[in-house]
Amino acid sequence: MGSAAPIFYNDVRYVLDLAVFVFALVVQAVALVHCVTQRSDAFPAIGTLPKGAWLAILGVCLLLTLLFQVSLFGLIGIAAGLVYLLDVRVGLRDITDGKGSW
Repeated sequence: MGSAAPIFYNDVRYVLDLAVFVFALVVQAVALVHCVTQRSDAFPAIGTLPKGAWLAILGVCLLLTLLFQVSLFGLIGIAAGLVYLLDVRVGLRDITDGKGSW
């Protein structure tokens, strides 16, 4: 008599991998598009990496995530995208909206 556990395990793993992959793509794509649309002189004003460095980091992470799907590169890409969105984007928003000291 066989067990259904291995079949169920594969289905759950597929769904989780797909969810992480889609989440990684969305986070990285939103961060990359936001970075492209920002002024390059605002990045040094908030004390972060230059715009070119952020574009390179986010672009390479997105490319590696597309090539290798759910792997260590996807998780690194999620981390890079979230750092940009939760730290750099907030600083850029404060500076460009007039709420900052710039």
